[in-house]
Amino acid sequence: MADVKWPGDQLIAAAQEGDVEATAALVSGSHPHVQRFAYSLCATPQDAEDAAQEALIILYRKIGMLRASGALASWMFRIVRNECLRRARLSLRSHGPVPDTVVPSFEDEVLQRLEAGRVAAAIADLPADQRRVLILRDIQGYSGRMVADALGLSTAAMKSRLHRARAAVRQALQATPDPLPGAGHD
Repeated sequence: MADVKWPGDQLIAAAQEGDVEATAALVSGSHPHVQRFAYSLCATPQDAEDAAQEALIILYRKIGMLRASGALASWMFRIVRNECLRRARLSLRSHGPVPDTVVPSFEDEVLQRLEAGRVAAAIADLPADQRRVLILRDIQGYSGRMVADALGLSTAAMKSRLHRARAAVRQALQATPDPLPGAGHD
């Protein structure tokens, strides 16, 4: 798979200044990345599609609010993450309590949704510098060298931040109690 880059600073700046063609190109160029975020964070493909679409609408409407062109990826990630979490909460509320007679496939789906929410919350709690490295490296799959270059870091600094981010997420997931204690134990 060829690495597709986020839209460049010039395109972002033109969109921020109200250039309609630049804004359309920005939304189009951001779509694959936003969609990848959504599919990695949302519980269902339908939620992922809806979250990606919502994020792109927000990008189109509010590009002028973006403070720095280099912050586009983290801004879009936050929007997608928040939308995925909102959808997961709504879905869990609409299903109500899980009855004892639930078939395992539905139980597995609920547990996956809860786990995705826990992971997203743990990533969201990271300091911004660690979160950016983790997202670019582990979620988007960019090489260490590309992540270091994109963030203006040495490879050693990038690896250090990535290590701290992974450790913090792992610790947060271990410290967070199981969302459904006793699930799967009869």
